[in-house]
Amino acid sequence: MQLIPAIDLKEGACVRLRQGRMDDATVFSDDPVAMAEHWRAQGGRRLHIVDLDGAFAGLPKNSQLIQRMVTAVGDMPVQVGGGVRNIETIDAYLQAGVDRVIVGTKAIEEPEFLVQAAERFPNHIVLGLDARDGAVATHGWDADSGISAIDLACQAAQLPIAGIVYTDIERDGMMSGVNVEATVALAQGAGVGVIASGGIAHLDDVQRLKDGFVKCPELFLGAITGRAIYEGGLSIAEGQALFDA
Repeated sequence: MQLIPAIDLKEGACVRLRQGRMDDATVFSDDPVAMAEHWRAQGGRRLHIVDLDGAFAGLPKNSQLIQRMVTAVGDMPVQVGGGVRNIETIDAYLQAGVDRVIVGTKAIEEPEFLVQAAERFPNHIVLGLDARDGAVATHGWDADSGISAIDLACQAAQLPIAGIVYTDIERDGMMSGVNVEATVALAQGAGVGVIASGGIAHLDDVQRLKDGFVKCPELFLGAITGRAIYEGGLSIAEGQALFDA
């Protein structure tokens, strides 16, 4: 289990959104490379980077910046998402040293894309499922696909993916607590490893997640945290220590 610090990129800055709304962004740093180094120094074991501009544009917009961040953190594994819509983009990220590439919109709208990506890059592809009331949203969370998150997870579980990042959109950036029940249900229903995202505010939320997966710890890969660590409500080192205990 890993507590994974998140860096969301918008116009070259490190920001956090509320419920995925680009017009409700808080800028935490204008130096994402330094921020990446900071989270490594704080005890992070993996870094989660999202190209927000890319997610809305449908193609990478911060790839050169991400390359510098990957180089800066050395052997710290990095996973990247946002605007990944073709095999060439995945290949470029992996060639640049990214460990895992997160695919969402294209994989949901064209399931064959996920099959191709997973088979070409086994254990380097993560499916990003961002759900609102159990239904998956796409295009930077702007569009409702009408498809059940658990149905997609079950399909993806048949492929050699590295796992699923499951985000509860209503809780993302809101510091309202993680949706443990939905996250556990998705993992158990599909039988696939899940990284929880959205709503983590305090150490208690980390404990709730750990407790929620007590019957199936092998399906809990970790949790992504953003606003909580930027605003000081949660320490990466303390959260990771709790997972390790």
